[in-house]
Amino acid sequence: MKSLFFFIGLTGLFTLNAQNASLQGYVNRLNAVADYKADVNVKASIPSISIPVTNAKVYFKKPTKFKVVSNSIVILPKQGMSDLNAFFTNPKKYTQVPGEIKMLNGVRTQLITLLPSEESSEIILAKLYVGTAEPLLYKAIITTKSSGNFTIDYTYSDAKKFALPSRMVFTIDVKKFKMPKSVASNIRSTGPTKPVNQEQKGTITITFSNYLINKGISDSFFTKN
Repeated sequence: MKSLFFFIGLTGLFTLNAQNASLQGYVNRLNAVADYKADVNVKASIPSISIPVTNAKVYFKKPTKFKVVSNSIVILPKQGMSDLNAFFTNPKKYTQVPGEIKMLNGVRTQLITLLPSEESSEIILAKLYVGTAEPLLYKAIITTKSSGNFTIDYTYSDAKKFALPSRMVFTIDVKKFKMPKSVASNIRSTGPTKPVNQEQKGTITITFSNYLINKGISDSFFTKN
Protein backbone atom coordinates (compact mmCIF):
# COMPACT_ATOMS: atom_id res chain seq x y z
CA MET A 1 0.00 0.00 0.00
CA LYS A 2 1.39 3.35 -0.90
CA SER A 3 2.29 5.15 2.28
CA LEU A 4 0.88 8.46 3.37
CA PHE A 5 3.30 10.50 5.38
CA PHE A 6 3.81 13.81 7.03
CA PHE A 7 7.23 14.51 8.30
CA ILE A 8 9.43 17.13 9.67
CA GLY A 9 12.74 17.31 7.86
CA LEU A 10 15.50 16.53 10.30
CA THR A 11 18.14 18.56 8.60
CA GLY A 12 18.43 22.25 7.91
CA LEU A 13 20.72 25.25 7.88
CA PHE A 14 20.83 28.03 10.44
CA THR A 15 22.69 31.31 10.18
CA LEU A 16 23.99 32.13 13.62
CA ASN A 17 26.09 34.70 15.36
CA ALA A 18 29.07 33.82 17.52
CA GLN A 19 27.25 34.05 20.85
CA ASN A 20 25.08 31.03 19.99
CA ALA A 21 27.93 28.54 19.65
CA SER A 22 25.90 25.58 20.96
CA LEU A 23 23.30 25.93 18.20
CA GLN A 24 26.02 26.32 15.59
CA GLY A 25 27.57 23.07 16.76
CA TYR A 26 24.21 21.32 16.36
CA VAL A 27 23.89 22.65 12.83
CA ASN A 28 27.43 21.55 11.99
CA ARG A 29 26.50 17.98 12.91
CA LEU A 30 23.37 18.09 10.78
CA ASN A 31 25.30 19.49 7.84
CA ALA A 32 27.59 16.45 7.93
CA VAL A 33 24.64 14.27 6.84
CA ALA A 34 24.48 13.86 3.06
CA ASP A 35 21.90 11.08 3.22
CA TYR A 36 20.51 8.43 5.54
CA LYS A 37 17.97 5.66 5.81
CA ALA A 38 16.47 4.22 8.99
CA ASP A 39 13.73 2.02 10.36
CA VAL A 40 10.98 3.82 12.26
CA ASN A 41 8.29 2.71 14.66
CA VAL A 42 5.38 5.13 15.01
CA LYS A 43 3.01 5.07 17.97
CA ALA A 44 0.19 7.62 18.19
CA SER A 45 -1.89 8.18 21.30
CA ILE A 46 -4.86 10.41 20.48
CA PRO A 47 -7.89 10.66 22.82
CA SER A 48 -10.97 8.69 21.58
CA ILE A 49 -9.13 7.37 18.51
CA SER A 50 -7.51 3.97 17.97
CA ILE A 51 -4.42 4.18 15.77
CA PRO A 52 -2.34 1.02 15.21
CA VAL A 53 1.40 1.06 15.83
CA THR A 54 3.13 1.10 12.45
CA ASN A 55 6.61 0.38 11.11
CA ALA A 56 8.27 1.94 8.10
CA LYS A 57 11.57 2.84 6.49
CA VAL A 58 12.52 6.46 5.96
CA TYR A 59 15.03 7.82 3.45
CA PHE A 60 16.59 11.27 3.27
CA LYS A 61 18.98 12.95 0.84
CA LYS A 62 20.30 16.47 1.04
CA PRO A 63 18.91 19.04 0.71
CA THR A 64 15.19 18.15 0.93
CA LYS A 65 14.48 14.73 -0.58
CA PHE A 66 12.50 12.49 1.78
CA LYS A 67 10.59 9.25 1.34
CA VAL A 68 8.69 6.82 3.56
CA VAL A 69 8.13 3.19 2.57
CA SER A 70 5.56 1.11 4.43
CA ASN A 71 2.85 -1.49 3.89
CA SER A 72 0.42 0.56 5.97
CA ILE A 73 -0.51 4.17 6.58
CA VAL A 74 2.15 6.05 8.50
CA ILE A 75 1.13 9.12 10.46
CA LEU A 76 4.00 11.54 10.97
CA PRO A 77 3.27 15.14 11.99
CA LYS A 78 3.20 17.71 9.22
CA GLN A 79 1.30 20.73 10.52
CA GLY A 80 3.89 23.42 10.89
CA MET A 81 6.72 20.94 10.52
CA SER A 82 7.67 21.35 6.89
CA ASP A 83 7.05 25.06 7.39
CA LEU A 84 9.35 24.92 10.39
CA ASN A 85 12.16 23.38 8.35
CA ALA A 86 11.78 26.01 5.62
CA PHE A 87 11.69 28.67 8.33
CA PHE A 88 14.98 27.45 9.80
CA THR A 89 16.75 27.35 6.44
CA ASN A 90 16.07 30.99 5.64
CA PRO A 91 17.78 33.27 8.21
CA LYS A 92 16.08 36.31 6.67
CA LYS A 93 12.77 35.03 8.03
CA TYR A 94 13.62 35.27 11.72
CA THR A 95 15.61 36.93 14.47
CA GLN A 96 17.39 34.93 17.18
CA VAL A 97 17.13 35.79 20.87
CA PRO A 98 19.28 33.80 23.34
CA GLY A 99 17.54 33.07 26.63
CA GLU A 100 17.60 31.12 29.87
CA ILE A 101 19.73 28.17 30.91
CA LYS A 102 17.53 25.20 31.85
CA MET A 103 18.13 21.63 32.99
CA LEU A 104 16.19 19.06 30.92
CA ASN A 105 16.42 15.47 32.18
CA GLY A 106 19.83 16.19 33.65
CA VAL A 107 21.13 18.01 30.56
CA ARG A 108 22.10 21.69 30.74
CA THR A 109 20.48 23.52 27.82
CA GLN A 110 20.14 27.07 26.55
CA LEU A 111 16.91 28.51 25.22
CA ILE A 112 17.16 30.16 21.81
CA THR A 113 13.97 31.85 20.61
CA LEU A 114 13.33 32.47 16.92
CA LEU A 115 11.01 35.38 16.07
CA PRO A 116 9.61 35.62 12.53
CA SER A 117 10.34 38.79 10.59
CA GLU A 118 7.30 38.42 8.27
CA GLU A 119 3.68 38.82 9.35
CA SER A 120 2.65 36.16 6.83
CA SER A 121 4.78 33.50 8.53
CA GLU A 122 2.89 30.31 9.50
CA ILE A 123 5.21 30.01 12.48
CA ILE A 124 4.53 32.55 15.18
CA LEU A 125 7.25 31.52 17.59
CA ALA A 126 9.91 28.80 17.92
CA LYS A 127 11.66 28.03 21.21
CA LEU A 128 14.66 25.72 20.98
CA TYR A 129 16.53 24.16 23.90
CA VAL A 130 20.05 23.25 22.80
CA GLY A 131 22.68 21.48 24.93
CA THR A 132 25.55 23.63 26.15
CA ALA A 133 28.03 20.79 26.77
CA GLU A 134 27.10 18.83 23.65
CA PRO A 135 25.42 20.67 20.74
CA LEU A 136 22.14 18.78 20.35
CA LEU A 137 18.55 19.98 20.17
CA TYR A 138 16.66 18.48 23.13
CA LYS A 139 13.34 20.28 22.99
CA ALA A 140 11.41 22.50 20.57
CA ILE A 141 8.24 24.40 21.42
CA ILE A 142 6.51 25.68 18.31
CA THR A 143 3.55 28.04 17.95
CA THR A 144 1.79 28.10 14.55
CA LYS A 145 -1.23 29.86 13.13
CA SER A 146 -3.06 26.76 11.91
CA SER A 147 -2.21 24.09 14.49
CA GLY A 148 -1.64 25.99 17.70
CA ASN A 149 1.18 24.87 19.97
CA PHE A 150 3.09 21.61 19.80
CA THR A 151 6.21 20.34 21.50
CA ILE A 152 8.94 17.99 20.28
CA ASP A 153 11.24 16.16 22.70
CA TYR A 154 14.40 14.55 21.30
CA THR A 155 16.44 11.59 22.54
CA TYR A 156 19.78 10.54 21.03
CA SER A 157 21.81 7.34 20.84
CA ASP A 158 24.25 5.89 18.29
CA ALA A 159 23.67 8.58 15.64
CA LYS A 160 24.03 11.60 17.90
CA LYS A 161 27.33 12.64 16.30
CA PHE A 162 25.17 13.52 13.28
CA ALA A 163 22.42 15.05 15.50
CA LEU A 164 19.98 12.37 14.30
CA PRO A 165 17.59 11.35 17.10
CA SER A 166 16.79 7.86 18.29
CA ARG A 167 13.36 9.08 19.36
CA MET A 168 11.11 12.08 18.81
CA VAL A 169 7.98 12.64 20.92
CA PHE A 170 5.45 15.12 19.57
CA THR A 171 2.88 16.51 22.01
CA ILE A 172 -0.05 18.14 20.24
CA ASP A 173 -3.19 20.07 21.12
CA VAL A 174 -5.87 17.68 19.84
CA LYS A 175 -8.49 20.39 19.29
CA LYS A 176 -6.22 22.63 17.22
CA PHE A 177 -4.04 20.05 15.53
CA LYS A 178 -5.34 19.34 12.03
CA MET A 179 -5.47 15.64 11.20
CA PRO A 180 -5.30 15.21 7.40
CA LYS A 181 -8.64 14.02 5.98
CA SER A 182 -6.98 11.33 3.87
CA VAL A 183 -5.50 9.83 7.00
CA ALA A 184 -8.43 10.41 9.31
CA SER A 185 -10.73 8.46 7.00
CA ASN A 186 -8.60 5.36 7.58
CA ILE A 187 -8.63 5.58 11.38
CA ARG A 188 -11.19 3.53 13.27
CA SER A 189 -12.74 4.93 16.40
CA THR A 190 -12.92 2.61 19.40
CA GLY A 191 -16.28 4.01 20.47
CA PRO A 192 -18.50 7.11 20.50
CA THR A 193 -16.51 10.21 19.76
CA LYS A 194 -16.27 12.52 22.73
CA PRO A 195 -16.11 16.30 22.44
CA VAL A 196 -12.51 17.46 22.42
CA ASN A 197 -11.65 20.27 24.78
CA GLN A 198 -8.61 22.47 25.00
CA GLU A 199 -7.11 20.38 27.79
CA GLN A 200 -6.79 17.19 25.72
CA LYS A 201 -3.30 16.37 24.53
CA GLY A 202 -2.11 13.72 22.12
CA THR A 203 1.32 12.27 21.52
CA ILE A 204 3.06 10.77 18.51
CA THR A 205 6.25 8.86 19.31
CA ILE A 206 8.69 8.06 16.52
CA THR A 207 11.52 5.64 17.33
CA PHE A 208 14.44 5.38 14.89
CA SER A 209 16.79 2.41 14.55
CA ASN A 210 19.31 0.88 12.14
CA TYR A 211 20.56 4.17 10.73
CA LEU A 212 22.72 3.95 7.61
CA ILE A 213 24.32 7.35 7.13
CA ASN A 214 26.20 8.74 4.11
CA LYS A 215 26.11 5.46 2.17
CA GLY A 216 24.66 7.07 -0.95
CA ILE A 217 21.07 7.08 -2.25
CA SER A 218 20.30 7.78 -5.91
CA ASP A 219 18.02 10.67 -6.85
CA SER A 220 15.87 8.29 -8.93
CA PHE A 221 14.90 6.36 -5.78
CA PHE A 222 12.84 9.33 -4.57
CA THR A 223 10.80 9.48 -7.80
CA LYS A 224 9.69 5.83 -7.67
CA ASN A 225 6.20 5.01 -6.42
